[in-house]
Amino acid sequence: MSEEDFETQSEKEQIGFVTHYFAKIGVAVIKLGKDLKVGDKIEFGALEPFTQEITSMQVEHHNVNEAKSGQEIGLKTDKPVHENNKVYRA
Repeated sequence: MSEEDFETQSEKEQIGFVTHYFAKIGVAVIKLGKDLKVGDKIEFGALEPFTQEITSMQVEHHNVNEAKSGQEIGLKTDKPVHENNKVYRA
């Protein structure tokens, strides 16, 4: 990781991290440290970082439009992620 990459990541607002990834269905479980709602854009700090818009998410297997800090959400991801990947507000 270059110094420039580190500076860019440190300026972003971390909103959570991946606690589990279900590869067969492409769904990540994210422990939130900040509130999140449908329509927000997030960035996964994966090996190859990517950004996606939240189009839907679940809490306890129920669709929700927003989730609060401290909750765990299920989210279908555009690309594979790994446990402990950080999630940022994009």
